[in-house]
Amino acid sequence: MPPLTDRDRTLKLARRRQGVTARELAETGIHRQVLSRLVADGALERVARGHYRSPSTPTTEHHGLTITAAAVPQGVVCLLSALQFHGIGTQLPPDIWIAIDRRARRPALRYPPLRVVRFTGEALTAGVERHQLEGRQVRVYNVAKTIADCFKYRNKIGLDTAMEALREAWRARRFTMDQLDRYAGICRVQRVMRPYLEALTA
Repeated sequence: MPPLTDRDRTLKLARRRQGVTARELAETGIHRQVLSRLVADGALERVARGHYRSPSTPTTEHHGLTITAAAVPQGVVCLLSALQFHGIGTQLPPDIWIAIDRRARRPALRYPPLRVVRFTGEALTAGVERHQLEGRQVRVYNVAKTIADCFKYRNKIGLDTAMEALREAWRARRFTMDQLDRYAGICRVQRVMRPYLEALTA
C-alpha cells in the first residue's frame, strides 16, 4: 500500500469530529500550501481562524459552540447560550453569548456571531463545566451560575428571561438554594434576587 500523500493525511485528520488545526498540520510536517489548496478546491472548509473541517463531517445542534470554543478556548458560554445549552427557558439566541476576561482581546470570528461580555475574578472562573461536543472541549457555566448571571445582566437580556429561567430550573430541581446563593454572592446580586427567591419558595 503506497504511503499517504500530504493531501490524504490532511483530509484524514480533517474528517475527525473536532476537525484539524493549522498548528496540528505544521507539527506533522504538512506545508500550509496543502491546506490552502484543499480549501480553494472545496475539500475543506474553514470554520474559525486556524481551524478546518471536512464539509462531510456531521454536526450537532451545538456546532456553533464548538466553533466558538475552537476560536476562543478561554471563553465560557454564558447567559442566553448557556440557558439554551442546558435546555432552560424558551430563548433561541441567534448569537453565541460568551464571557471573556476583562483584559482579553475581543475575538475576531465571522461565524457564528458573538455577543461578548467581560467578567473578572471569580465571576469569570466560578461555575465552569467542561463538556465534550463534536470532539472538542466546550466550557459552559453551570445552571446556578447562569441564573445568577442572568439577574446580573437583566438589563441586557430582560428581567422576564431571568425570572423564567429561575422558575423553570427550580421546578426541575436543576440547582439548590445553597448553590444559587453562592453564585449570587459572586455576581453581587443577592439583594436583587432575594424577593424573587422568597416568592419562589413561599
